[in-house]
Amino acid sequence: MKKLVFGTCAVFAAISLNAAVIATVNGQDITDEDIPSNIGYETLSNDAKQQVIDQAINGKLLILNAINSGIEKDKEFINILDKVKGEVAANVWMKKEFDKIKISNDNIKKFYNENPSAFLQPERVKASHILVKTEDEGKKIVKELSGLKGKALSDKFAQLAKNNPDGTSQTGGDLGWFSKNDPLIAEFKNAAFALKKGEISKTPVQTQFGYHAIYLEDRQAEKKAAFDEVKKEIENNLKNEEFKKIIEAQIKTLRDKAKIEIKK
Repeated sequence: MKKLVFGTCAVFAAISLNAAVIATVNGQDITDEDIPSNIGYETLSNDAKQQVIDQAINGKLLILNAINSGIEKDKEFINILDKVKGEVAANVWMKKEFDKIKISNDNIKKFYNENPSAFLQPERVKASHILVKTEDEGKKIVKELSGLKGKALSDKFAQLAKNNPDGTSQTGGDLGWFSKNDPLIAEFKNAAFALKKGEISKTPVQTQFGYHAIYLEDRQAEKKAAFDEVKKEIENNLKNEEFKKIIEAQIKTLRDKAKIEIKK
């Protein structure tokens, strides 16, 4: 499916009234909002979570130390705080304006029906591979797999991948689903798409990383994404487009009323 591109105007401040407390420092809460959202905190091991919490505690201690030092009376701090307050005020105001926008189901469905090419999911394949350093090693693997079909082939392939010391052991060689648009090595991608479902490459495929034995597990033809699959995405994009118009109109009104002097 092609990625819809609409104009956007702002990155809103994240505001939550239900943040979970994960630690306290001198009576001050540390919540899950103090943890960077891009690290996947909930998926981390207990040891890794503890390291993240320790970092948050260290950060909180530095903040409290700075406040206790009287930094809030410092002129530089006051100047920066005034600038930040303005940005936060604008951010919160824009978020409230954005939340007021409502897109009807009819308008969402209308956009979906009038832009069919935007929701085409390209042909995809699901493949696994075994990566080795030399062509002879690759040929040996292909030979071990030749003649096998169905479950016998997939089981044997997974076993060889897991026993392989050159980078596929942890995943069993599984690469998941990908299309011709995905950023994979061209030689590998072309070889995978040339296979039929349930086939393995007849010869090892050479890339800059080594030699690959490729097993094509499944494939899906190009299809249009179902409305329910993309409804939320369409709604958000239409809201962004409407929001852009609202902000541009508001800025024009404010500029028309304002006394502006540009001093070069």
